Amino acid sequence: MTDDIDNSSAPLVEHLIELRNRIIWSVIAFITAMILCFVVAEPILRFMLGPIESAMRGLGDPNPVMQYTAPQEYFFTLIHISVVAGLMVSSPVIAYQMWRFAAPGLYRQEKQAFLPFIIASPVLFLTGAGFAHFIVTPMAMTFFLGFADAFSVVTALIPGLAETTPDGAEVVAGAAASTGIDIVFQGKVNETLDISLKLIVAFGLCFQLPVLLTLMGKAGLATSRGLAGMRRYAIVIILIVAAMVTPPDVMSQMILFFAVYPLYEVSIFLIHRIEKRREAELRAEGLWDDDLDGKQDDDTETPEPKA
Repeated sequence: MTDDIDNSSAPLVEHLIELRNRIIWSVIAFITAMILCFVVAEPILRFMLGPIESAMRGLGDPNPVMQYTAPQEYFFTLIHISVVAGLMVSSPVIAYQMWRFAAPGLYRQEKQAFLPFIIASPVLFLTGAGFAHFIVTPMAMTFFLGFADAFSVVTALIPGLAETTPDGAEVVAGAAASTGIDIVFQGKVNETLDISLKLIVAFGLCFQLPVLLTLMGKAGLATSRGLAGMRRYAIVIILIVAAMVTPPDVMSQMILFFAVYPLYEVSIFLIHRIEKRREAELRAEGLWDDDLDGKQDDDTETPEPKA
């Protein structure tokens, strides 16, 4: 018994050593990428602030200005950018190291099954991130920054909402006047960057839904019929997740919902195709039972065996 324990401990130690080496290489790749991204952090920052710049110029501001209010704020903003960008740049190396660690324990068919998901996952993340940066963020910035102008137009059309100056002249509420406070937008770099990053990460992660559900379907943990029967619950869950991961505005939440829910339907379609392919293979091998398997396929849950 002692010899068996000693013999079985050697592979475990080897696996732990290999895992340590993979983690070390991943950390080295991340630190290297973070340093390189810090060198070009300012161009990355300008790219990230592009949507709000376009929104401000579109609303008539010829010289958009962003500010920071603490001496260290701009430096730590660049650090924040370098960390996020470094993680994204080094993610292929990290994924490769994790795959090299897990691949020896997989059969050839399992490796072939996982390969499409490994390719699809970063593609879907970049698709969601690009959708958030180039479409969602400009729309959200234009809406919120243009709200003051829209309110000024409404008050101009409704005489009762106009303000009256001491000399009796009417001035639209929110417009520049000789008295009162002129309310203008003075954006902070770090706060605006946080909004952009939250939207990018939220859409990138939520676009992973087809990968997650299809993997569950391939593992037998989810069925197309079961997911189709849970549409009403999926709608509620997606709305809750959208409210949690997006900035606190209804517009971003609804855009995320209408972007993610079609992916739920795509997942049902993909799982249905996997089930049909699996059924065809079992029929070819003579292992498909029409009475048992067909009945279980019609039910959303597998019936429990009788005692």
